[in-house]
Amino acid sequence: MELLLTVIAIALFAGYAILIIYYRQCWQQIPDYQLTNRFDENGQGIINESNTTKITIIIPARNEEQHIGRCLHSIIQQTYPAELFEVIVVDDHSTDNTAAIVQSFAKRNIHCIFLKNFVTVHLNSYKKKAIEIAIAQSTGDLIVTTDADCFMNNNWLQTIASFYETYKPAFIAAPVAIKCDNRFLAIFQALDFMTLQGITGASVYKKIHSMCNGANLAYEKIAFNEVGGFKGIDNIASGDDMLLMHKIYQRYPDRVLYLKSREAIVQTQPMDTWKNFFNQRIRWASKADKYDDKRILGVLILVYFFNLLLLLLPVITLFHNFTIQIFNYQLSVITYWFLLLVLKTLIELFFLFPVAVFLDKQVILWWFPLAQPFHILYTIVAGWLGKFGSYTWKSRMVK
Repeated sequence: MELLLTVIAIALFAGYAILIIYYRQCWQQIPDYQLTNRFDENGQGIINESNTTKITIIIPARNEEQHIGRCLHSIIQQTYPAELFEVIVVDDHSTDNTAAIVQSFAKRNIHCIFLKNFVTVHLNSYKKKAIEIAIAQSTGDLIVTTDADCFMNNNWLQTIASFYETYKPAFIAAPVAIKCDNRFLAIFQALDFMTLQGITGASVYKKIHSMCNGANLAYEKIAFNEVGGFKGIDNIASGDDMLLMHKIYQRYPDRVLYLKSREAIVQTQPMDTWKNFFNQRIRWASKADKYDDKRILGVLILVYFFNLLLLLLPVITLFHNFTIQIFNYQLSVITYWFLLLVLKTLIELFFLFPVAVFLDKQVILWWFPLAQPFHILYTIVAGWLGKFGSYTWKSRMVK
């Protein structure tokens, strides 16, 4: 028993440490993309507006009256030529003033369509259907998706278009950051999300596995149609981002890219309660066993069981307190657990620091050690319920 536990513990830690350090190296290798600027007679920078790509921004929205106005305002402030992009907001059976707010922007080339006019039966993924319907009505060649609770800086769309016209990717994954305040819940989400963003950039750049976030994506409409859109994954509640990404990757493995640019960062709001946070993460975890990209399954299994080990080791000491031999040292289980916890925290901070610098969130790294126990617990609970439980999302129960 002691030998088996020792071997498992060492193997899980070694695998996890190697993985996280490798992610850091990959992140550091991603080149920063800079807009090509020209200058006026006063030496002031002016964005080069020689782009020709017609873009359609799609925003599914359900009861988002608190956020949709700010999102649309940040879009109409874009430096990208207004005649080259349109916005389609798909109202998903909202019961508040979401649609009215969207319609007040109608003169800004912002359109509101209603999902209820196209869907008469119960679905497991209304968001995928909303995007699919919007794409069918779009006039753009490049589809950009974001969420109603997001906002962007003025060069967001220009940066995406410039990157697309430079490299001609079929699919672009771009950075997302949580706009946090001083609440621990918001800081915790920002730290967790920062980790996911670092892994996203590293994995996409090195083509290790498919990761992205639907709050900041771009893909060619022709590529979407060529892979059959969401066909085959439309019954899965989540996955309008990563599952679609892998479908496009299977057809165009060399044309799935990550856009590492501060100008392209999208800011999103944190969940306002722990309940909503867990429901969001359970929803994300629910698609884990649906990935055709088997490369990511190994990563998910390693991460899950390493965190499970850290949760179980203190419990084991309540029933059987034995020692673990590390080289020539005999450590009690609780000492080994504490050592693992410290090493895990240090390795993750080593990985997170350059990501935090990129996202300008270095200051919240001081909270990371305090957040570590909560992160371990939520990883185990959300992973389990994502597979075997149900959750509520946008006032809908999903299994």
